[in-house]
Amino acid sequence: MQVNERVRTGLIFSMLVLLCLILASCQKQASQTVYIDFTDKEIQLEPLQANESMRKPIRIALASVISAKDTIGYYRKIADYVASQLDVPVILVQRNTYEEVNQLMANGAVDIAFSSTGAYGAYRGLTDVEILAMQQYQGNSLYNTYVIVNKGSNIESMEDLRGKSFAFTDPLSFSGHLSVIQYLKNHKELPERYFNRFFYTYNHDKSIWAVANNLADGASIDSMIYDYAQEKTPDLVRQIRIIATIGSAPTGPIIMRKNLSSEMKAQLRGIFLNMENSPEAQKGMQGLLIDRFVVPQPNLYEPLRNLYNRVDEL
Repeated sequence: MQVNERVRTGLIFSMLVLLCLILASCQKQASQTVYIDFTDKEIQLEPLQANESMRKPIRIALASVISAKDTIGYYRKIADYVASQLDVPVILVQRNTYEEVNQLMANGAVDIAFSSTGAYGAYRGLTDVEILAMQQYQGNSLYNTYVIVNKGSNIESMEDLRGKSFAFTDPLSFSGHLSVIQYLKNHKELPERYFNRFFYTYNHDKSIWAVANNLADGASIDSMIYDYAQEKTPDLVRQIRIIATIGSAPTGPIIMRKNLSSEMKAQLRGIFLNMENSPEAQKGMQGLLIDRFVVPQPNLYEPLRNLYNRVDEL
């Protein structure tokens, strides 16, 4: 009986080992799969070192500043293309705010981020970053800030917004926050004094929705986001109108960790700068209103970085 018991135990052990090997093999075959992290708000990832294996996954962060439901499929197409070109897994890590994305980059928890103009200008993390590429849309790498109001309101100018309610997008957003703060400062005003109340929506779509539904008298948004909304939600956009255009700024950059290997950085830059030539990747780019990625011009962002250095004075 003891012999039979030993045989049975040995068989069970052998089957478990075989099962583990099969699972490991399946996992290896699925290693190129791009997946999306929506839920873990306190993600703990070990920073990747420059000399680590090229098989390590590339982690790409993005913030849900326009409809996550509508845009995540477009980001997936871009991530799939990067994965196919590098022959490594690519993980999309989505967060709700620019600050959360900056924290991921600062902690070395991601390698690349679809940043915003303001988030890059405000970035002061311990992990140094550099611009991988800039976005270009309709032949331009600049955008404007649009101040919007409800179509039926009698507000015609920024002055008419005095004493009204205002929807900002994100504290780190340039078009959705700092451009208006700077405008008010130039007129010797503060938002606390100028507006009756203001709040943050953390999403350009929600800012448009708030104005269209009279939850806010005004809001400021990225002109490219306005174009995106015109295409995706025309009925909503018909409920708002633009009363002011504030300045121009460079498009949100794609940034990467500076301590990636030189080889990896060169590969990534080549992949992004040639992405427009891939029909599948181009579908993702077009869905995000990106015609192509172009060689970065860091000097365009320096005035904004200087402005964010003085943000407490604004």
